[in-house]
Amino acid sequence: MSNFSRTQQIRKQVIWTEGGVVASQHRKAAEAGAAILAAGGDAIDAAIATSFAAGVVEPWMSGPMGGGMMTLWRAGEQKAETIEFGMRAPQGLDVSDYPLQPEKKAGDLFPWMRVEGDRNIYGATAIAVPGTVAGMELAHQRYGTRDWADLLAPAIALAEEGMLIDWYASLIIASATRQLAQDRDAASLFLIDGQWPNISGWTALAESHLDQRTHAKTLRRLAEAGARDFYEGEIARMIVEDVQAKGGCLSLDDLAAYRAQAAQPRTIAYRDAVIHAPSGLSAGAELVATLKQMEAAFTPGKAPSAESYTALAQALTAAYLDRLENAGDTGESPQSPACTTTFSVVDRHGNMVNVTQTLLSIFGSHVVSPQTGMLMNNGIMWFDPEPGKPNSLAPGKRCLMNICPIVGQAGGRSFALGASGGRKILAAVANLTSFIADFGMDLETAFHMPRIDASGGGVVIADETLPQDVLETLAGFAPVKTARRTVHPYAFAVPAGVMRENGRNCGATEIMTPWGDAVSEAG
Repeated sequence: MSNFSRTQQIRKQVIWTEGGVVASQHRKAAEAGAAILAAGGDAIDAAIATSFAAGVVEPWMSGPMGGGMMTLWRAGEQKAETIEFGMRAPQGLDVSDYPLQPEKKAGDLFPWMRVEGDRNIYGATAIAVPGTVAGMELAHQRYGTRDWADLLAPAIALAEEGMLIDWYASLIIASATRQLAQDRDAASLFLIDGQWPNISGWTALAESHLDQRTHAKTLRRLAEAGARDFYEGEIARMIVEDVQAKGGCLSLDDLAAYRAQAAQPRTIAYRDAVIHAPSGLSAGAELVATLKQMEAAFTPGKAPSAESYTALAQALTAAYLDRLENAGDTGESPQSPACTTTFSVVDRHGNMVNVTQTLLSIFGSHVVSPQTGMLMNNGIMWFDPEPGKPNSLAPGKRCLMNICPIVGQAGGRSFALGASGGRKILAAVANLTSFIADFGMDLETAFHMPRIDASGGGVVIADETLPQDVLETLAGFAPVKTARRTVHPYAFAVPAGVMRENGRNCGATEIMTPWGDAVSEAG
């Protein structure tokens, strides 16, 4: 049952250009990266600028206090690579500080057994060692062509101005008001008198902005002192002081020991395409398994069909069951806010990257570090608090992430894409990969095509616009719940991608994201 219009149509135009393109969940972040491309920067330079800018204009999704991965393609060397910068549990973490309530389930993304007081979800006890800054540092060391400080300059300028609070920002903040009010510094940053921001009347044009000057000051310090200051210098001291003052166990040793790493991706030949899925503790292994099963399950026709969608649902279900058994992960509720951000970059030389970075939950731990002005992650929630499982909580352990940034080549086209949305990420990436590799779709067609999700729970979530024969065939495999693509919450993940063909580039973002856009270096 839905209150939404049945006649409204939403589309986003995809424009091809000979210049570079950045596709991001927030247009301002994409503009920051595109400006770096216009100044002659590499795709990696643009990605670093976009990463820090996204942490300002979408502070509840990602930022320096989070973690993630990037998968990149170097056109000149014809080489793919993954840079891993996931979060870790602090070494001083004591599992006994997370007592279980066996009769209850946790209330956020993962239905783990509940921890008393939700200490693994909210507050300083949910904070893991952040990795995003180290990831950007390593990418810059390996492939950057512009000064580090120049790449942080756009984010600093955005933070000085402060994020514009429009209707969408107000909606997101309103969805988390109760938890934000529990932390004095989060309440001071995001709320007004303990309530969500007021955007005035229906027709008002008055603007208001978050006060992110402390965030700007921290970024300025990071630009001047370098990335290691975040882990070994003044910024590290501020982070640890703030977290420990609020009851967390993050230490200076945890930060000083952290390093990102570069690794070979999981590369697979899929029909006539080559897909480079991410390495490490990502959803890369499950994407590879999904594609292998799909390749054997059906022969592509001219367009997606009941057969192809059902093969996708079956492959995703099998991949998730394997992940449950061997990786210790578990399911989510059918709908949730997209929490994480993803962006893709292609430059005029054909270098490509997708970065998927996150605080984990929307607003992370709902705790702000007052000395840095930044939201902290809640990476501890990624672990199963029940002992004796592959993904059980333990000191110093790496977080198992759902993210799946990929690059690939199919039908004379190269592409980079990823998605945000927790367990829904894999399904979105698999849908889009199939649309491109199986049916020869360009980016615009693929991003407007209805998708399915089969990320656990024994139910297939299907776009309500799919033909009836597709829905009926899916129902023969598993119970089907139809859903509409909306701006909040998201029944499906939120992708962003770029594509290159014959020396020309384009980008696309999820059609329902009101902030998301692809921006070329030409403006």
